[in-house]
Amino acid sequence: MIGRTPHARRAPSAGRPAALRAGLRLAGGLKVGLYGGTFDPPHEGHRHVAEEARRRLGLDRVIWLVTPGNPLKTLRPTSRLAERIALARRGVRGPTWSVSDIETRIGSRYTVDTVRWLRARYPAVRFVWIMGADSLASFHLWKGWADLAAEVPIAVISRPHVALRSRFSPMARRFAGARLPVARAASLATSPAPAWIYIPAPFRYVSSTALRDSDLKSLGARAIKGTDFSIEAPPDP
Repeated sequence: MIGRTPHARRAPSAGRPAALRAGLRLAGGLKVGLYGGTFDPPHEGHRHVAEEARRRLGLDRVIWLVTPGNPLKTLRPTSRLAERIALARRGVRGPTWSVSDIETRIGSRYTVDTVRWLRARYPAVRFVWIMGADSLASFHLWKGWADLAAEVPIAVISRPHVALRSRFSPMARRFAGARLPVARAASLATSPAPAWIYIPAPFRYVSSTALRDSDLKSLGARAIKGTDFSIEAPPDP
């Protein structure tokens, strides 16, 4: 088990006054999924990951954390943050969903710092980090990735083309003993970190990269406005 760092419960020291206005109302005891990304543009694949996590983990809320930029994707320009947030908000509706620019508000560049800030600000909330299997495959490249795994439970939703590679990634191997069986998905949010789960789900063969490379960003924008993308948090069966 990876030990917690000395600053595991402390907000980033380089925070800004805007950090006092997080813009999030989270009551103690809630199970909240944190779904981070550039979302450039947001699309059905993102919706699929968020909805599968919400339903399978029994989360009370999922927050889409739209990052100012991805340090691992510095070679290509990213659309303006305001544009990406606006697109995401058009497709996210209902009390169990929200879109946040909190990383910009608190001056955080790395996920591990964002999660530490949120845990310090909302100590009674049960956070879960949500990501697709494509992110699991490259998770070991994230700054402080092992510390992040020790900070918060992690839910991984299967994605096309990387299912096998992601399950043998450095993160999956290092934390193999912390992996929960799918049958225990509903208990992930209340499990002490490190704890993670890999959830098989139907594939959605769409990606932001494909939309950009095909010059179909406008298609992504149209999709997010329509019923194919919009999230209404349907009742569980």
